[in-house]
Amino acid sequence: MCGIIGCVGRDDTVETLLNGLSNLEYRGYDSAGLAIGGGNLEVTKKQGELENLRAELDNNESSVSGTVGIGHTRWSTHGPPSDRNSHPHTDSDNRVSVVHNGIIENYQSIRDELTTEGITFTSDTDSEVVPHLIAGYLDDGLNPQAAFEKAVERIEGSYALAVIIEGTDAIFAVRNDSPLVVGAGDSAYFLGSDVPAFLDYTRDVVYLDNGEFAILRPDGWTISNQEGDNVTKNPKTVEWTAEQTGKSGYSHFMLKEINEQPTSLRQCISGRVDELKDAVVVEELDHLSHVDRVQFVACGTSYHAALYGAELLRDRDINSKAYLASEYATAPAPVTKATLVVGVTQSGETADTLSALREAQNRGAQTLALTNVVGSTAARECDHVLYIRAGPEIGVAATKTFSSQLVTLNLLVEHLARGRGRSTTNYELITALRNLPNQVQHVLDESNAQEVVDEYVGDNAFFFIGRGLNFPVALEGALKFKEITYEHAEGFAAGELKHGPLALVTANTPIFAVVTGDDERAQKTIGNIKEVEARDAPVVLITDGETEAERYADHVLEIPDSHQRVSPMLANVQLQLVAYHMADRFGRDIDKPRNLAKSVTVE
Repeated sequence: MCGIIGCVGRDDTVETLLNGLSNLEYRGYDSAGLAIGGGNLEVTKKQGELENLRAELDNNESSVSGTVGIGHTRWSTHGPPSDRNSHPHTDSDNRVSVVHNGIIENYQSIRDELTTEGITFTSDTDSEVVPHLIAGYLDDGLNPQAAFEKAVERIEGSYALAVIIEGTDAIFAVRNDSPLVVGAGDSAYFLGSDVPAFLDYTRDVVYLDNGEFAILRPDGWTISNQEGDNVTKNPKTVEWTAEQTGKSGYSHFMLKEINEQPTSLRQCISGRVDELKDAVVVEELDHLSHVDRVQFVACGTSYHAALYGAELLRDRDINSKAYLASEYATAPAPVTKATLVVGVTQSGETADTLSALREAQNRGAQTLALTNVVGSTAARECDHVLYIRAGPEIGVAATKTFSSQLVTLNLLVEHLARGRGRSTTNYELITALRNLPNQVQHVLDESNAQEVVDEYVGDNAFFFIGRGLNFPVALEGALKFKEITYEHAEGFAAGELKHGPLALVTANTPIFAVVTGDDERAQKTIGNIKEVEARDAPVVLITDGETEAERYADHVLEIPDSHQRVSPMLANVQLQLVAYHMADRFGRDIDKPRNLAKSVTVE
């Protein structure tokens, strides 16, 4: 949830940390802070966005400098956004400074114990117990490394911790269920909760696994396990460049990433769709064992992708269902060895999804991570992994990753169907997938979404409807809209409007209706459009023009004609643009919507 950056061995430690925090603001922006060490510790932190921290540093009478440092950008869990709840946190004597991502579940009992011993806490956070624990073990005579490891033994929950200690030119770190990655530069070493934290300085990375400790010093880094044994890990070179995580002239990361979809989709299908052989080839799935049932677990946008994937499988006569990961983790569905549980997670670090996958593994199911991030926790822990290849996504609201998830799910479905002896992939679908990037580009070039949304600024609520494969896209359209506009938006299966939601429909309730193809579902959706039209609600139609639905619409957002499984992806792009332009019209902070974070690493 929160962002962590650390560095050792650079002369410009403060600026390096600030740059890293800037690259991590998508992980949290309630507050930001940094601690500089090597000698005495100097901590500077401030509520609000990173610019507030920069201003505070500029206002300091004495310059802040040192050989080692850690930084943090926060998404609040324990305690509201404030200066005192900002990270880093320190002990009473300012000897130990800590940044933390995750939740310490037993913090209250530790806090009560330390309060009884005379410790005064200055924040509402769970994180503050850590520096006080470490300081106590230092007082007992332990060296910094031993004091850190002893403190970690006391805490329970999910955490990524980075610690610096007065008089020590080292960063001590550990992870448990929250991501941490080491960056190995030519003459400096870095720590981050995500690769963009230090991508300007190195692309050589080492991912920590659960229970692993790292120590970064000016002359190198070491990794050890919970038993104290050294762990040998060779750095891997990430393919992303620093330029890929910049805005490239766009007003917002979200708009940039919407426009990157033709490229990300080409990356997704490259080498996996063979039009000449009329086949889908996904080598990553070659070692799957026999599968007779598929369960998807996911959250948010990824859950909408899972709904889409589950319906595709059912259409191929494969038993399948999508579950909210947070519900599955506490009440898992029955599984067998022939059950495949697919965790759909953009980051590969979503706590609820990881918990659901672990529960499935414990019960004997095969697991597959469908994710974007190479080396993520889900990718490492699952039996199999299928990457969506969307490239880095910085905007909190998922766009290009959702499109790539839908395409990747089509590939998964065709692989599983072939393994079950179902009919082979048809030429029309293969052609449609190959044509999808160009058709998405056409939508981006020709969309009139900006003009359409100007007609509805100030309306009360916004409803999104669709049937079949268009239903998950309607849900996603509503989610994207509410995430970044802060306006009331809901998605419904089109046939459900008359079973309650129709009571809310007025002349000030625009209905965004997705109608593609000309089958029974399309015709029934037109009937639902007539129902809202009779209540004077304006209708915005997203359509490929295969029906006469346009005659009942106030505005039309057109998409190219395509395969019935691909058309929803094109409709999704129009809805992304609807959300973006409405949010822009309101002047919202589009890349950093309030109360949200890119990677939700708490349950």
